[in-house]
Amino acid sequence: QVQLVESGGGLVQAGGSLRLSCAASGRTFSTYSMAWFRQAPGKEREFVAVSTWSGGSTYYVDSLEGRFTISRDNAKNTVYLQMNSLKPEDAAVYYCAATPRRSGIDFRQSTTYAYWGQGTQVTVSS
Repeated sequence: QVQLVESGGGLVQAGGSLRLSCAASGRTFSTYSMAWFRQAPGKEREFVAVSTWSGGSTYYVDSLEGRFTISRDNAKNTVYLQMNSLKPEDAAVYYCAATPRRSGIDFRQSTTYAYWGQGTQVTVSS
């Protein structure tokens, strides 16, 4: 079992930055792929970014235009999402998700992930 706890959400003006953190329990963090998803009111949960289990690969949703960066600290069992140049359309509940190492998976699908955090709200004012 893996427990995930997000933090770092809040209210920010458009153009500002936030850094989200997701702390994971367990001793095998480095073997998990860690992802961020977001869900705005009335919309489906959307893939944002993933850091694969090796930590060597990262993937992002194309629409971010390079504004977000996912990173991980395996020694601290934590994954981060640095969000810069925030736009009102980035406002959503952001969720951290984890999946253990396995082949043939689609990192962009929410069904890939067995473990989820409770979410942290990001609000962007215009």
